[in-house]
Amino acid sequence: MNGSSYRGRGHELIAELNRIGGKHGVGQVTLVENRLVGMKSRGVYETPGGTILYEAHKALEQLCLERDLYHYKQQAALKYGELVYYGQWFHPLREALQTFMDHANQVVTGKVQVKLYKGRAAATSATSPLSLYDTKLASFAMKDYDVTAARGFIDLFGLPMKVRGLKQGDAGANGGRGATKKTAGRGSKRR
Repeated sequence: MNGSSYRGRGHELIAELNRIGGKHGVGQVTLVENRLVGMKSRGVYETPGGTILYEAHKALEQLCLERDLYHYKQQAALKYGELVYYGQWFHPLREALQTFMDHANQVVTGKVQVKLYKGRAAATSATSPLSLYDTKLASFAMKDYDVTAARGFIDLFGLPMKVRGLKQGDAGANGGRGATKKTAGRGSKRR
C-alpha cells in the first residue's frame, strides 16, 4: 500500500487502512439485520479498512476470475458470510467454502488504486499480470473478426429458450395451468 509491503502483517495493513479510511468516513453502515433467532435489530458498523480492501479485491477479481467462477463466488460469499455471522466458523460447510474461496483466489493478484471520497471507497484503476482482460479480444473492431459468426452463436445460445417456447408455450409461465396446446384444433378444449 502506497509503496509499502504488508505481507505477513495483515493486522498492520487493516490498522493503517482504518486510519486513512476513517478520516474520509469510509465503511460506515446502518442497517436492520435479521438475527439468528428470527428477530430484527438495528446495527451500526464501521469498518473502513475492510471496505477499502473489499473494493480493491473485487476489482482484481473482476479482472482475474473467469465469468462463471466470479458469479458463483459471489453467491457462495453470501452463504459464507451468513455462516460466519451466525458464529459457525467451525461448520463443515464454512470450511468447504473456504477451500473453494482459497482455490478461486489463487489467480487474484495485482495493483489497485482506490479513491476515498465522502464516505466512499471506489476502485479507479486495477492491473494484474494474470488479468483475463485483453484489449485485443474485447473489441468488435478486432482484426480478422467475422461478424457473421455471431449469428450462429446467438442461434445456438438461444436454442433452449426457443425449444421451450415451441413445446410449452405459456405453460411454463403459468405453472402449467390454463395453457392450451398449439396443436389443438380450432375450438377444441384441452382436458
